[in-house]
Amino acid sequence: MKNKRKIFNDPVYGFVNIPNDLIFDLIEHPYFQRLRRIKQLGLADFVYPGALHSRFQHAIGAMHLMTQTLNSLESKGIMIMDIEREAAQIAILLHDIGHGPFSHVLEYTILDGVSHESITEMIVEELNSEYQGRLQMALQMFRNTYGRPFFHQLISSQLDMDRMDYINRDSFFTGVAEGSIGVERIIKMFTVNNNQLMVEEKGLLSVENFLNARRMMYWQVYLHKTSVSAEVVLTKALERVKILLREGKSTFCPENLRPFLIQDVNAEMFREDSSYLQNFLELDDMDIWFAMKNWQNEEDPILSSLSKAFVNRRLFKVAIFEGGVSEKLIEKLRSKLLQNGVNPNDLNFYYQTGKISNSGYIPENSRIEILMKSGDIQDVAEASDLPTIKALGKIVEKHYLCWTNDVYLQDDIYQSRNQLV
Repeated sequence: MKNKRKIFNDPVYGFVNIPNDLIFDLIEHPYFQRLRRIKQLGLADFVYPGALHSRFQHAIGAMHLMTQTLNSLESKGIMIMDIEREAAQIAILLHDIGHGPFSHVLEYTILDGVSHESITEMIVEELNSEYQGRLQMALQMFRNTYGRPFFHQLISSQLDMDRMDYINRDSFFTGVAEGSIGVERIIKMFTVNNNQLMVEEKGLLSVENFLNARRMMYWQVYLHKTSVSAEVVLTKALERVKILLREGKSTFCPENLRPFLIQDVNAEMFREDSSYLQNFLELDDMDIWFAMKNWQNEEDPILSSLSKAFVNRRLFKVAIFEGGVSEKLIEKLRSKLLQNGVNPNDLNFYYQTGKISNSGYIPENSRIEILMKSGDIQDVAEASDLPTIKALGKIVEKHYLCWTNDVYLQDDIYQSRNQLV
């Protein structure tokens, strides 16, 4: 009989045990193995060369933190049944199984408003059927319909196993030390009160550090201007392919990617036709890289130039603005593109405006509650004496202009009294 009690040697946490045979089988499943071929940080390795870790590693790490947390809660006298333990481990293990190529980057490019969370739910439903209903409780925890809500909070909240692993792991692989958090300390400080997840008062400083680290990681890694540029170039290449395919042009396209480019695939289509989900489950980063390498040689000059820019990291320039991007600046850019011979109908392939936003803590979504020694329960922003924690609830927005690197625009940007970064 095959030994299913394997051990992973994780670079962040050390040895990670597979808890039981069912979880081993889920890890071995092709749907989960696919996560090895999807990078956790999408295009961040364009900035941080070490950011090559996968969704697979993250899911294993999050499961490990869940196990550690459940052990800690049990040591404090909180009753957790074996079936609940397994369900919570499965739910966090599979929480990202619905991600597509490059994680968040293409989530709304190859799909029409279908989130990775909804795809995850569809996949877990299918796996639940395949394993004769043994994932039913995990599905309830994932959907927050299980009777003890702290399990869902451990899976999806503002202080969950997902966030704690990805901040810690992303900090490790990017080398951004500001993202390092005291995971073990936070886990030891978790408690449950009236079936709600809380943090003991003595863990407040660790939670403060976690929230600050998350904010820093967003600005330094997740929203880095070069990552924004790489995302713009990639999405514009795919938008160009969509147009060419829908016009009936002979354009190379991997067969498992084609259904999502020749039409706008929405959630209803996903639910009604299982072939879309099966095609999606065959997609990973490698398909997009393979396509981009081939598109470099396409006859269409727009697709060819965008693909070469992406593959060879000749990305668009990016200017970040505290306020909006002025129409005068955009018109100047469009004028220069026209002078360079760009067809008026194709201008949108050579620049893009948008905004990036960051908020460290939004209590309206789900509160991080601190159980005070007095027995009172306070929101972390109330319990903290740091004004920065209270300020984290404010959503900070910045606007950007991203444009092809063969147009000089810096002087115009300076004249518009904005900052070029």
